Amino acid sequence: MNWSEKVILITGGTGSFGRKFVEIMLNDFQPKKIIVFSRDELKQHEMRSAGFDGPSMRYFIGNVRDLERLRRAFHGVDIIVHAAALKQVPACEYNPSEAIMTNIMGGKNVIEAALDMQVSHVLALSTDKAVNPINLYGATKLAAEKLFIQSNAYAGGSATRFSCVRYGNVVGSRGSVIPIFLQQREKGVLTITDERMTRFWLSLEQGVRFTIRAIEQMQGGEIFVPKIPSMRVADLAKAIAPDATFEVIGIRPGEKLHEVLISEDDARHCVELDDMYVVEPSGALWFGHTWREKGKPLPEGTILASNTNENWLAEDEIAALIEPFMGDS
Repeated sequence: MNWSEKVILITGGTGSFGRKFVEIMLNDFQPKKIIVFSRDELKQHEMRSAGFDGPSMRYFIGNVRDLERLRRAFHGVDIIVHAAALKQVPACEYNPSEAIMTNIMGGKNVIEAALDMQVSHVLALSTDKAVNPINLYGATKLAAEKLFIQSNAYAGGSATRFSCVRYGNVVGSRGSVIPIFLQQREKGVLTITDERMTRFWLSLEQGVRFTIRAIEQMQGGEIFVPKIPSMRVADLAKAIAPDATFEVIGIRPGEKLHEVLISEDDARHCVELDDMYVVEPSGALWFGHTWREKGKPLPEGTILASNTNENWLAEDEIAALIEPFMGDS
């Protein structure tokens, strides 16, 4: 893909993912234009003031709930990365209608506008919480996954293709447990919901670069899942504050003990490659079905869960992941 000829728009572009995505795009790929689409003028101003500016940068104020604004913003766009979402689990539980309006109906609007404006590549960000969801956030992301994947049927003979990336917790992103642990370290007591709890982890840069690779390889209809390590949340707490006291407070509403990136049902349509998995679309006649020529099908009954993952972060790897944040306390 010749990025220097592409116009890219990222929804939710002032978030932690969006800022890192724009940074890497500007430094390493130099696209023709990058459009940051978000609803917060202050964050756009702060992002511009932080150096995210130049002849290729554009800032659009708008909300993914506003279909007409999306159509205007998507004019002349080649690639869309859909990162806008309400993602705080407790906030989504307490404000269910808002979560549905942004995460599901907002996704529908992105799809409609992309089809109308003939955008070629649309990649939506998803999460392990969309697999067998037990909270509203996960349920909205599952619905969004289905919307984006199945909307390839609407594309028909047009150039528009829709795919998703699905990965686990991003170290240090907004809503991450790391800032909470850093605050609690000052008082010497860290709260842990359950000492057995595990999560999939990757850095912000890893998430962005995996997303870029997915854009370059997508045919439409796939869910791209990176091979990423697991980590015990208790081990993370000990790495951040080894001398602190740890208080077990119990799992909160909407939380799982362990997360799943690929379910047993996903596995039936999943292909394993060297550094990622690709969940092919099931029961559809359109694109995204040539991955089996590039990898190998997963064995029947495979489940990729954070507690049974073969890849675990060692102590020094945990320390390296959290090192950039250790000065923020």
